[in-house]
Amino acid sequence: MSGVTIKSKVHFGRGQRSKKQLRTGVEPPPAPRRLPRVAKLMALAVRFEGLLNDGVVANQAELATLGHVSRARVTQIMNLLNLAPDIQEELLFLPPVEQGKDTLTERDLRAIVAVADWRKQRRKWKKIAV
Repeated sequence: MSGVTIKSKVHFGRGQRSKKQLRTGVEPPPAPRRLPRVAKLMALAVRFEGLLNDGVVANQAELATLGHVSRARVTQIMNLLNLAPDIQEELLFLPPVEQGKDTLTERDLRAIVAVADWRKQRRKWKKIAV
């Protein structure tokens, strides 16, 4: 033992369900930030494309089976690759969500994905971009 003594005032208060809880002057850590779901889906689409191109999986149906999702869901995710490259990049680098729900959802992007012209996509994107 080094013989070091630490002295501090301690306060016990009531916590959840009437349990005594040690309370210090230290604030609780901030809530963890998380990546927006559309950013994760965009990254997943890029990953899926790589798996298909490398021949690791034969087709989207195999991806759906491996991922335990429907083929329609894989198609929705893969359709994100039809977005203009700059929109894809913006999706990948969306700022983390501090709290609450995501402001942008994959469903919001479906109307943009349905448009083949990248200029029109960019116009639509500017209307909904965060």
